[in-house]
Amino acid sequence: MIVLKATQDSVLSVLQSVAGIVERRHTLPILANVLLRKTGTSVQFTTSDLEIQIRTTAELGGDVGDFTTTIGARKLIDILRTMPTDQTVSLESSQSKIILKGGKSKFTLQTMAAEDFPLVQESASFGPAFSVPQKTLKSLLSQVSFAMAIHDIRYYLNGILFVAEGKQLSLVATDGHRLAFAAAVLDVEVPKQEVILPRKTVVELQRLLSENEGAIEMQFANNQAKFVFDGMEFVTKLVEGKFPDYNRVIPKNHKNSITVGREALLATLQRTAILTSEKFKGVRLNLDPGSLRVASNNAEQEEAVDELDVDYGGDSIEIGFNVTYLIDALNNMSQEMVKLELSDGNSSALFTIPENTHFKYVVMPMRI
Repeated sequence: MIVLKATQDSVLSVLQSVAGIVERRHTLPILANVLLRKTGTSVQFTTSDLEIQIRTTAELGGDVGDFTTTIGARKLIDILRTMPTDQTVSLESSQSKIILKGGKSKFTLQTMAAEDFPLVQESASFGPAFSVPQKTLKSLLSQVSFAMAIHDIRYYLNGILFVAEGKQLSLVATDGHRLAFAAAVLDVEVPKQEVILPRKTVVELQRLLSENEGAIEMQFANNQAKFVFDGMEFVTKLVEGKFPDYNRVIPKNHKNSITVGREALLATLQRTAILTSEKFKGVRLNLDPGSLRVASNNAEQEEAVDELDVDYGGDSIEIGFNVTYLIDALNNMSQEMVKLELSDGNSSALFTIPENTHFKYVVMPMRI
């Protein structure tokens, strides 16, 4: 049976959309495979790593009929990548093997039984579905994902908190040294739901979401989240645990604030970061009426000093930061201006966007 027959680029793009979660080496060898399920004229592609499952369906020609098998996902992608984009390729079933043909090339690939493929058991009790444009969610993720922890023993920090309440969807990430908060307005009112999405899910969503206005539909259960977009169904396990109370971390009523150009501040920090030590990424910010001075030094007695003229008339403050934390935040913002609020040299700083309550970034100071 010819399972599919289509151009290389159409087959490859469908495979790549589901194969991001597939590990090359896995304790369960079948998880390196993609499950193909042909029904009539359409082929369903499913991948899983036991915690995340991605499924999509495509019309890719071939014979009409029913057929299922699993085949090595990465191997298939690697072979297809070597072929011209406009070349017609086909997958044919032959006993327990799949034959991939394209031009004068022919590859005979081993399969594994479809019934052995471990599908993720979907929750029976998802909450109400709600939608946002894909580009809105992609933007929210990029504004907070850099602040997620990596391999923290407080496993609930290795992900992003999603809070849907009323007409607002808020995303929060923190690694204990900094916290990023971003929110968007929903079209519909939803009852309060809080879930923590794991890091791998966040990375995969960022890869798959497009910049278009097409909607992504979300549903949360107590141990699962489900996303539907662009003909794809994405089911993921959630991180269990209690996320820190982010509202207590975000400072209120700082008495000193300056508004500066984001690109100018970013360039200043990137220049001074060059002379920070590899291990100790500290920079000192000196805020005085009319000026913001940024300085760094390292073990070789080298020093960098840069200064920005600012419209400021508040207290003189000297405060130290890990420069990477500041650069990360500014790199993931697109606005022209950024507002920095400070209380003194020992309290956390708050970065916001002027006239915008939907983004907040808190960063702890460091002793220098």
